[in-house]
Amino acid sequence: MRFPRTGGVLLHPTSLPSAHGVGDLGPEARRFVAWLESARQALWQVLPLGPTGYGDSPYQCFSAFAGNTLLVSLEDLVEDGWLKPGDLAGAPAFPARACDFGSAIAFKRPRLLLAFERFEREAGSAARAELAGFCAAQASWLDDYALFAALKARHGGRAWTEWDPAVAQREPGALDDWRQRCAREVRAEQFAQWQFFRQWARLREACRAAGIRLMGDVPIFVAHDSADVWAHPELFRLRADGRPAWIAGVPPDYFSATGQCWGNPLYRWDVLERAGFAWWVARFRHAFDTLDWVRVDHFRGFEAFWEIPGEDDTAVNGRWVKGPGARLFEAVRRELGELPVVAENLGVITPEVEAIREEFGFPGMAILQFAFGTDPQGPGFRPHNYHRDLVAYTGTHDNDTAVGWWRSTGEGDSTRTAEDVAAEKDYARRYLGSDGREVHWDMIRTLLASVADVAVVPLQDVLGLGSEARMNLPARPSGNWGWRFGAGDLTPAHAERLGDLATIYDRAPRAGD
Repeated sequence: MRFPRTGGVLLHPTSLPSAHGVGDLGPEARRFVAWLESARQALWQVLPLGPTGYGDSPYQCFSAFAGNTLLVSLEDLVEDGWLKPGDLAGAPAFPARACDFGSAIAFKRPRLLLAFERFEREAGSAARAELAGFCAAQASWLDDYALFAALKARHGGRAWTEWDPAVAQREPGALDDWRQRCAREVRAEQFAQWQFFRQWARLREACRAAGIRLMGDVPIFVAHDSADVWAHPELFRLRADGRPAWIAGVPPDYFSATGQCWGNPLYRWDVLERAGFAWWVARFRHAFDTLDWVRVDHFRGFEAFWEIPGEDDTAVNGRWVKGPGARLFEAVRRELGELPVVAENLGVITPEVEAIREEFGFPGMAILQFAFGTDPQGPGFRPHNYHRDLVAYTGTHDNDTAVGWWRSTGEGDSTRTAEDVAAEKDYARRYLGSDGREVHWDMIRTLLASVADVAVVPLQDVLGLGSEARMNLPARPSGNWGWRFGAGDLTPAHAERLGDLATIYDRAPRAGD
């Protein structure tokens, strides 16, 4: 699919300001949409929206379909009548520019339960019918996920392989018994999911009114400790005890000399294919119902994936194994029609990977930060080599910020040597025509001026922030995903400067796009 010439901003909702420890889908999200409109941006890109677990990574979710109810706005619940203003009293002193996931969960979960209890007592017939309709429409994933969430809470948060064996192995009698024992918790989770998707729909409508598309993320793999694997173990390569026999990752690369060992279970592609890839069709349908465009993370894994023994904790013993390739996307396209997909084709990319991407018209990606160093893909990431059918970034959630990258020595954040860094900076300085004082704006201008159809800038680069605002450092086990901007950080001056560039380079919203 050919995308219109567009400019946009990458910001996950958790990074929005809020009074409750983590950004959400409420008033500040709508204020951000208004700011994007004033900055003449046509795209807001977010990371996966699923419920996160240990480490708070949106790429390791408890479900590939559910929403992260930590993103539910308590202010909007007050506005809708499911909470009272006094219910929000007693909030701790949350940090203004960082997520405090643990404290936010401790504060918000009881209030989500309180909202559910008020719904149970006071809801009228129209609200009850709306919830019932949501549960019926989403039953294919919601029934399993709501029970999974309830069971996980009843088992002290432990992974499903450590639950009561009968329910971990989904024995029908045990499932029936636990459904009755957890009936209230299941209804509460269904209510919370309903509120997430209602608030997301409200935010999406605000984006549409402002001429802004929403692009989200579909990771290729799912977390082992997820409702997806618990409910459909036949689709994954598991041992008899339910633990992964083989896990996903990538070989040694720019970020790590020992590669990245993600721990996600690998698919049984033969089983999926015999079923017409129905699980993947449902996953894409759900994504397209929620988003305008979808970025498929680790696209190369559909052609071949890095298979690591399940007991390993590094990726060095892995090997490449062929995936389903074009057959998967043929099945999805047959069911859903044209696919508004962006392929994350970074890393070790082969002609076979690119052939699949080109066959289906999926634009690939280019990262400006990688254009100046020793990365084998570097020449293709230089804007003078761009082609139009491309989504280009100054950096992604896995990169340092532009300012942080410029200041970096390479130690601890990549496999670059000091000599590599010096040569990289010298080339970047000459290429960008930059003296380094506003390297982030020099990179933004270069990116927006390029021929790439879509140009996306992380908000950290608009704000000119350093490494303290980095979202994720791959292969770092903790300390990621926590950055937030403060309520007064984003100004009309930022909007005017970014909007001026969007106008100069024909990336502002246009009627009919």
